[in-house]
Amino acid sequence: MLASPEQTPPQHGERLGQRDDERRAGLPDEERRALEALALRVREHVIRMSTRGGCFIGASLSCADLLVHLYSRVLRVRPEAMDDPGRDYLLLSKGHDVPALYGTLAELGYFPKERLRNHLRPDDYLYWHPNRAVPGIEFHSGSLGHLLSVGVGIALDVKLRGGSNRIFVVLGDGELDEGSVWEAFLVAGAKKLDNLVAIVDRNQFQANVRTEELIPLEPLEPKFRAFGAEVVRVDGHDHDALAPAFARIPRASGRPTVIVCDTVRGKGLPSIEERADRWFCNFTENEVEQLLAELHHGERARIESEGLVVR
Repeated sequence: MLASPEQTPPQHGERLGQRDDERRAGLPDEERRALEALALRVREHVIRMSTRGGCFIGASLSCADLLVHLYSRVLRVRPEAMDDPGRDYLLLSKGHDVPALYGTLAELGYFPKERLRNHLRPDDYLYWHPNRAVPGIEFHSGSLGHLLSVGVGIALDVKLRGGSNRIFVVLGDGELDEGSVWEAFLVAGAKKLDNLVAIVDRNQFQANVRTEELIPLEPLEPKFRAFGAEVVRVDGHDHDALAPAFARIPRASGRPTVIVCDTVRGKGLPSIEERADRWFCNFTENEVEQLLAELHHGERARIESEGLVVR
């Protein structure tokens, strides 16, 4: 981990920015640059996984900064002690974003970076959704709406055992259409699971449709508060904003935390950012090279591969 933020006990109902230690002083320049460089390398890995079968590149790029921040500054987990009974848990409920998680884990030493070349090969477990056979993956996912319930179960078990583990569940915004998500929030509130943190990657899309055009979700914050959660909303690409949001977990005694991260689908690649048809992509090798150059502020890639539309 790049740093270990001090965990200080919050007061009930406190909001981001109320305390002096949460004012946006910003991260040290060196640490911010290190996080940004790591996120850039993760995006490179995601782009390289978007050929020879492709991947869900749009949402993987939207959550890359978030996953880098969590594994570098927040989660109490180390590659040399992945089975530590006192570790924090991260569950990627929006499992189709796993290329960003693969890239993050590989960069931080959970498995060799060279293994990423095996993406979608039948002799490895690196495919479109998380598999526990991959070091660092805590739970299988893919079918949306399930892992918050799994997180609730782990958090309750930790509470009953008197443990200090924290459970972080990354959700997609479109996934919030699932009733099982809200059932899990009801239980989390009733059981006072303040060791549970739900993180919403709010990139405004589900598949190739904008969320607010299909089943509107806003306003999100009052919905989560009504279900008993302590809620913070931040820019999911800004490490200076993410740092205070995650500095104190739990944020309120006896209440689960929800952190809504506003993000951009396809972040880092202007040629595909917020394009409805570029949620899943299977690029040619030439397009991948163009996209890697674009990521490093080169000219916009000329994409001719067909996009994916489901309606």
